[in-house]
Amino acid sequence: MQSISSKVLSRIYGRGRGWAFSSNDFADEFNREQIDNALSDLTQSGQIRRVCRGIYDYPKYSTLLEQKLSPDSDQVARAFARKFNWRIQPSGDAALNLLGLSTQVPGRFVYLSDGPTRKYSIGSYMLEFKNSSLKDVGFKHRESGMIVQAIKALGKDHISNAIIENIRKQLDPKKYRQIIKDTKSVTNWTHDFIKQICMECK
Repeated sequence: MQSISSKVLSRIYGRGRGWAFSSNDFADEFNREQIDNALSDLTQSGQIRRVCRGIYDYPKYSTLLEQKLSPDSDQVARAFARKFNWRIQPSGDAALNLLGLSTQVPGRFVYLSDGPTRKYSIGSYMLEFKNSSLKDVGFKHRESGMIVQAIKALGKDHISNAIIENIRKQLDPKKYRQIIKDTKSVTNWTHDFIKQICMECK
């Protein structure tokens, strides 16, 4: 029979390199003791990596650098969100980074959250969750909040046609209408840019 560790590892491999997770992500199939033992064994064998207390990842590997890459900040943030049942949204530099609108890698990634304000040291960067009102983290679609935060971070006078096009390229056209509807409560100028991104107006 396949061992618990092998079953857990198979599920991890299925998500691909870079995926971050906690024991909660396996609670539907195994009990807590089984999961903790499996994660401990897999960490000791070097097949997964402990990112911080309770959070692990299946690290990406650079053949050029011949070393494991730093934990993916967004994957780690989402692992925390699932673990604690938070709703989160990347803010400012984090949103710009995820949308490819900033080439700088910030030393601090800030996420808005409906949970408590907390900070975690993850490798070479700080991951911060900042308690925020539901209007900032209550979007149904992940893309909606990311676009809103990126637009707010850039500012009304610094959004060019090139930026609008760059954001548009990363969206599934099938989600345009959903995003427009999802963001109808944001400020008028922000929503105008979102409609331009989603091709509703030019």
